[in-house]
Amino acid sequence: MSVSIERRPAASVWRRTGSFLQRALRVELGIYANIGRFIARRPAIPRGAAGFGYHRPVLTVLVIFIVLSAVEIPIVDLIVHRWPAVRIGFLVLGIWGVTWMFGLLSAYLMRPHTVGPDGIRVRQGLEVDLPLAWDDIASVARVKRVDEPKSLRIVETEAGRALTFRMQDETVIEIELERPTIVRLPGHPPKGGAQQITAVRIWADDPKAFMDEVRKHL
Repeated sequence: MSVSIERRPAASVWRRTGSFLQRALRVELGIYANIGRFIARRPAIPRGAAGFGYHRPVLTVLVIFIVLSAVEIPIVDLIVHRWPAVRIGFLVLGIWGVTWMFGLLSAYLMRPHTVGPDGIRVRQGLEVDLPLAWDDIASVARVKRVDEPKSLRIVETEAGRALTFRMQDETVIEIELERPTIVRLPGHPPKGGAQQITAVRIWADDPKAFMDEVRKHL
């Protein structure tokens, strides 16, 4: 009588670990790519499209974090300067941290939502870039919603499932889709991976200008 050994859980762990490392590498490369865009002043806006920022609610917080992190580097260096190995480690970590925060800020500034001939591109930070063609969009409306803190990104509604990209728990634009659509989000289910949605809710710093541009195409 033979006994089979189930190895799927271990394989699943390795797959998840590999997926996590790939995602971490993409994020790290995205940090430097967006810093490059910031220095070159080349936001990721397709030809013929208009960009709309969504960074205003978090801009002050990000700038404060960057400044505090930069100030922290010489202070820590002064404290640990007697121990070269520790000093080098803290310097590398501190410089990497400031670079990472600046790259995140650059991503918010250089990767805006866009509205153009091909449709709407919904973006957020380093990873989210969701293209929505006009043929897939039923309507776009200016609707302000305030969700509970730490609400899930996917919200169950009477019409289906809404994908939300909030800023300080708020969204101001609602994009209804023609049909249930599968989108792929960063990470693994239930928060990431392939998700079926019927609407997308986003924040835009200037919702009026966003809607004015949408009316030119829809």
